[in-house]
Amino acid sequence: MLAEIKAHPVLRQIPVVVLTTSRESLDIQQCYKMGASSYVAKPNSFNDLVDVLKTVGKYWLETVELPPSCPIMGMESGICD
Repeated sequence: MLAEIKAHPVLRQIPVVVLTTSRESLDIQQCYKMGASSYVAKPNSFNDLVDVLKTVGKYWLETVELPPSCPIMGMESGICD
């Protein structure tokens, strides 16, 4: 799925967070080489997963500074060409 998103001329601009159970360094390296913006290994407990998702959401929605928005596919995106 990541390769398909990053191959699309419009979608490749969207930041992608990979949420996975793998902690293998090869998987991490491959995802970043393919254009992932972040790689997050899921914790084992549901409560810890909720905390991780809140942290990721806070980072992407409140902390990070993205370029001015523009409409892409009917949604507001932080990146324009």
